[in-house]
Amino acid sequence: MNVPSNLMYTKTHEWVEIIDEKTVRTGLTAYAAENLGDLVFINLPEVGDSVTNGEALGDVESVKAVSDFMSYVTGEVTAVNEQILDEPGTVNGDPFGTWFVEIGNVTEKGELLTPEEYEKVLAEEA
Repeated sequence: MNVPSNLMYTKTHEWVEIIDEKTVRTGLTAYAAENLGDLVFINLPEVGDSVTNGEALGDVESVKAVSDFMSYVTGEVTAVNEQILDEPGTVNGDPFGTWFVEIGNVTEKGELLTPEEYEKVLAEEA
């Protein structure tokens, strides 16, 4: 499975792109998108909302289940990818190219995995 080397990962299958010291973008990994199946609805916070490391910042609904989308940083939502709210299936087609939210003013980062560490998580779940 494709695990881009420019991203960090979580054990719950989100990816985190570190844009700069205080800003990240986040989305779902290919593993998550594949296991959830076709996404039909995505619920995300609004610009200006606070998010907290270790807490759900939204949820995704697929033909199989509803799952929380977790935040692994503490900060403030500075941008939301409006396209995926209207076209959630975009995530299934390009999970690593489709971000959910951008979080700025990051004050805390949770446990993020390197690509190599994430590949080990995937191997254990296979």
